[in-house]
Amino acid sequence: MKNQIRSLSFILLFVTIANCQKAQTKPKEDQNKKPNILWIIAEDLSPFMGCYGDSINKNSTPVIDKLAKEGVLFKRAYATAPVCSASRSALITGVMQTTTGTHHHRSSRTTDGVIVPDSLRIKLPHGVKTIPELMRDAGYFTFNSGKDDYNFHYDRTAMYSVGTEDNYKPGMNGWQGNKAKDYLSFTVDNWNARKDKNQPWFGQMQIMGGKKDAKYVRAGEKLAINDVALPPYFPNIPSQRAAWTGHYNANRGSDVRVEQLLKQLEADGELENTIIFFFSDHGSPTSLRHKQFCYEGGMLVPLIINGNHPNLKSGTVRNDLVSLLDVSATTLALGKAETPKYLDGQNLFEKKYREEEYIVGARDRCDFTIDKIRTVASKKYRYIKNYFPERPMLQAGYRDNRPIVKDLKKARKDGKLTAYQEAHWFGVRPVEELYDLDKDPHQINNLAKDLNYAKELEKHRQYLEQWIKETNDQGQQPEQFVQLRETYNLWKERPRFKNAKVNPEYDQFK
Repeated sequence: MKNQIRSLSFILLFVTIANCQKAQTKPKEDQNKKPNILWIIAEDLSPFMGCYGDSINKNSTPVIDKLAKEGVLFKRAYATAPVCSASRSALITGVMQTTTGTHHHRSSRTTDGVIVPDSLRIKLPHGVKTIPELMRDAGYFTFNSGKDDYNFHYDRTAMYSVGTEDNYKPGMNGWQGNKAKDYLSFTVDNWNARKDKNQPWFGQMQIMGGKKDAKYVRAGEKLAINDVALPPYFPNIPSQRAAWTGHYNANRGSDVRVEQLLKQLEADGELENTIIFFFSDHGSPTSLRHKQFCYEGGMLVPLIINGNHPNLKSGTVRNDLVSLLDVSATTLALGKAETPKYLDGQNLFEKKYREEEYIVGARDRCDFTIDKIRTVASKKYRYIKNYFPERPMLQAGYRDNRPIVKDLKKARKDGKLTAYQEAHWFGVRPVEELYDLDKDPHQINNLAKDLNYAKELEKHRQYLEQWIKETNDQGQQPEQFVQLRETYNLWKERPRFKNAKVNPEYDQFK
């Protein structure tokens, strides 16, 4: 009997040890498994969402709000530029666009879909790789079901594992997605295209955000144009109300698009092992002063990171200043890819993470409109430096034929603008602007000449000047002759260019 008991005890001990060994090895296997990483990039979307404290959309962005509640929400995330191609050029390299010479909107190209001659090619500095290339080097399957819009010469086949066959030629710039298919269907070039289903993937998927997502608002939830009050820098006219309200609806519609994408991830069995980054390339396009300008409306973007990972603690809200350059660095870190020393951002979950005191942004030529603005955001202030103050906010631009511009000019002619609106839109701009974001969220009261804020002004000014030197800001020099000439050739026959008073830099080509 004793021998039987001993034998049974030995068996139980052996089973227990074996089970313990399995329990110990399983986490190690899981730990070594790389997560999928998905960038959901909403075009031109300001964070008018419940999770960002917006009272109008408080209960109208439930999916995005849930993504934030169960992940990490960043309240002070900023784009590097208030326009897509410059912002995306920085995002995809992890390097500020002013450092790589990709700061002018839609440069290094002629028309979309045409390979640019060598004289027009902007090439990345030697040794700089894109984020998709670095992820591929780390064993990832990569795709981009959206637009590239990068201002440099590149080989798309080196960046993405799929989506390079149709409507693409090596070296093309400004590839806008596969025009033969609907990339909004979320079925183009996605995770299902990989042959090895165990291979981790890194993907960029696009929703149209502020451009078109208003049409996806859930039934009965669409706001009417008088449902949202206008900020004081806009005149109270129908086209401005429609544009402003439209962006609230775009946030509601984007929530629907995110929901559809998450459901597909879940249906395909990909959701559990996927880290999701939800953000926008810059702020709202539907109203003036936001897109293409360096106020909060153009620079502040949503940023949510959600996924099953030890660093992503559910319910975390962060108020530190971050940049989309940090998205690039964090993606590489989470994917255990190489993190080059030239990166401008940092891993947001690094143990040695340091909170930034300042975040810099830049705006340069947009389409044919030549301008140069630099901006510095700090915990409490936004500083703006206008290098062409004599060029008004409403100098000739691509939106000139839209009601928001035409009606604003008519309101001025009819004497319906306030003194501030008249000066802001049509007057000489101040060389420097400084705003207290807590007291003045609309950035109306410029403190640059207020002696009480002289120290703050000087601190921001000095930081920008030092940053320009240290990063070798390429905007210190005018745009190259060949690039500017091609911009002129691209726009010269279009009515909005021909019939407008455009910048004098184009006179040499007439």
